[in-house]
Amino acid sequence: MCGIVGAIANRDVSSVLLEGLRRLEYRGYDSAGMAVLTNGSIDRVRRAGKVSELSAALDESALVGEIGIAHTRWATHGAPAENNAHPHICNDRVAIVHNGIIENFEELKALQIERGFSFTSDTDTEVIAHQIVFYLDQGKYLYESVSQTIKDLKGAYALGVIDKNDPQILIAARNGSPLVIGVGDKANYIASDVQALLKETQEFIFLENGDIAEISLDTIKILDHKGVSVKRKSKLSKLSADAVEKGGYPHYMLKEIYEQPQAIADTLEGRLINGRVAEQIIGPQAKDILDKTKIIQIIACGTSYHAGLIAKFWFEELAGIPCFIDVASEFRYRKHVIQPGTLFVTISKSGETADTLAALQQAKQEFYVGSLVICNVPESSLVRESDLVLMTHAGPEIGVASTKAFTTQLTALLMLVIMVGRRHGLQDEVEKRLVEQLTNLPARINKVLQLDGTIKKLAKHYGDKHHALFLGRGSHHPVAMEGALKLKEISYIHAEAYPAGELKHGPIALVDDRVPVIAVAPNDELLEKLKSNLEEVRARGGVLHVFADASSGFVSEPDTIVIEVDAPDNAVAPIIFTIPLQLLAYHVAILKGTDIDQPRNLAKSVTVE
Repeated sequence: MCGIVGAIANRDVSSVLLEGLRRLEYRGYDSAGMAVLTNGSIDRVRRAGKVSELSAALDESALVGEIGIAHTRWATHGAPAENNAHPHICNDRVAIVHNGIIENFEELKALQIERGFSFTSDTDTEVIAHQIVFYLDQGKYLYESVSQTIKDLKGAYALGVIDKNDPQILIAARNGSPLVIGVGDKANYIASDVQALLKETQEFIFLENGDIAEISLDTIKILDHKGVSVKRKSKLSKLSADAVEKGGYPHYMLKEIYEQPQAIADTLEGRLINGRVAEQIIGPQAKDILDKTKIIQIIACGTSYHAGLIAKFWFEELAGIPCFIDVASEFRYRKHVIQPGTLFVTISKSGETADTLAALQQAKQEFYVGSLVICNVPESSLVRESDLVLMTHAGPEIGVASTKAFTTQLTALLMLVIMVGRRHGLQDEVEKRLVEQLTNLPARINKVLQLDGTIKKLAKHYGDKHHALFLGRGSHHPVAMEGALKLKEISYIHAEAYPAGELKHGPIALVDDRVPVIAVAPNDELLEKLKSNLEEVRARGGVLHVFADASSGFVSEPDTIVIEVDAPDNAVAPIIFTIPLQLLAYHVAILKGTDIDQPRNLAKSVTVE
């Protein structure tokens, strides 16, 4: 979602702010802007479009100052336009940047109009700037004015605030939307993501909900939601500045596809010992909570939801316990019947997904045996608020379309299935076999990546296509769902996924020679039924593109192209079959000429509801 960068230093900060915005581009946005304090005034430049548009404007009208804020906006209230871009300024005195949504902005706006404030945007953010100035005009300090203002707000926010009358102070506030402070030498920073600041510092303070920070050149003062002064420990990030570079690849997405063998190896490292999964990796309460676990409730969104759907098959087939899964945004708004012994499991790459975080907060008030998160960001809100934590070690994922985050989530989920399953009849020899499959997984994915050239040729069949149908059965139906999502996300081809057995219940009406049908075909117990389903497609003039295990018996024909995937019939097959579908989406998007790493209308991390 939106990105925030702020800085105060004993040098010009404009280049720091601009570089920070570039490093946040992966989050998704439609406009960008910057404001700095210069000689007692606020100078601002904003542009609709990419950060490159802002950079070009700054080349013509440079901003120079030792304190400033910058922002990339993803439109919520108000269309993508320069007047709606951040920072917003009130009365030429206060400038703010804001991530989140203010739910009572209409009420505040009406009151502020009565007070004589004028509005220049259609955003909810502008009411925050006006409210701060309202309190400043009553003689309050900037810190007090921001503190009072956030008491008037309903909703989620991360704020960066500067005041031309108080040029030595940068204010940060957080509630719901993530915000970090970067600690420097005679310089301090704020950002919505550590990646924005990795060129400046490796030391970060992660603000908690309700925190307000007053930041100067060499001091950081934090008050919590009760107004009590608190010390938040700083942490050293293990990320390096070059970890978020393309490394010679034309796109981040392709780089991240090829990083999957290493990412999975890193996720497994130190967790598989003598043919067993070491459950102490998830926290000191692991034994107590897992001993009580009889049911799994998974909550996730988007790609993480697809990972959860695959895990449902694993939990019920391998661990022998019921597993339920919900989309986080729906789960929050219905009544729940919670069975005794239910473990609440969330899945999120960023750990800041707003709906998933809200579902966890709701669950903590209910009668679950505990909560566990599968996440890639150790300092994130979901990690901090969960009882148990199973980290993926995917490293930074910059491409909006998730690749290595998905496969490392599945790797982590299978380890969790083993931990739970050993309490419900999973035999030692089965666990050893599953551990062996996990151990061999990076090498198998490396082999599948060798299909890149073949899949690139297949992609040429999609250059003039506008629709596609994905089919799978059993645990490979979610794989087909993920493949369809990737294709629609980055190529803008309308793609849908169905269980192959559902063809005759409606989807078969879509079949003709203009709608390619992509099938995931492992050599499992459902193979013969899948073949029958695909014959129904061929009989109606459909064109089949089948990703099949070499032993499945599929052969290429005039209306059928078969891509052989080395994926034996075992638990990790859904992970392996995911890889060629990622490559297909990537190469089709290349042909379509789309913005692969930053597809239109999408955000990497959905931090507002």
